[in-house]
Amino acid sequence: MLRQLEKAEQKWGGSNTLIDQWLNNRRNLLINYCQIAGIPPYEETDKSLPAFDSVKQFCDQLMDYVSEGHFEIYNQVVTACEKNGSTSQELAQKLVPQISETTDTALDFNDKYTEAEDEQVLFHLDKDLSSLGHAMETRFELEDKLLEVLHSKHS
Repeated sequence: MLRQLEKAEQKWGGSNTLIDQWLNNRRNLLINYCQIAGIPPYEETDKSLPAFDSVKQFCDQLMDYVSEGHFEIYNQVVTACEKNGSTSQELAQKLVPQISETTDTALDFNDKYTEAEDEQVLFHLDKDLSSLGHAMETRFELEDKLLEVLHSKHS
């Protein structure tokens, strides 16, 4: 996912403030994901679980990213695509519902870890992070298609 982000930053970075903000927020989310998942270069030598508070902070960041997409960025992209003709508009209207499907996984992860009273829930973290990682990868691929439309038509 980080390599995919680097490619996106090289391709679209600096061309549009909205794109730069979006990619920066994605980078911060991915770094935090890698930290709590213990993915290199953030792996723990003692193979311990991350701090419960760190997981909850990641959940906050995840919800901020998901919310920003749904309530700010996607609307701006769809509006920009509407101004550029039916092809761009149709693509945006097709992609946004597909992106929304990945939101359910993020919401489930958030609910499980922010509402948990007991740190025992962390024993399920690896499995849940794997599912979340897959959903995030799918989401980022779909978002990149929106970025391509925004960049090619509106930068």
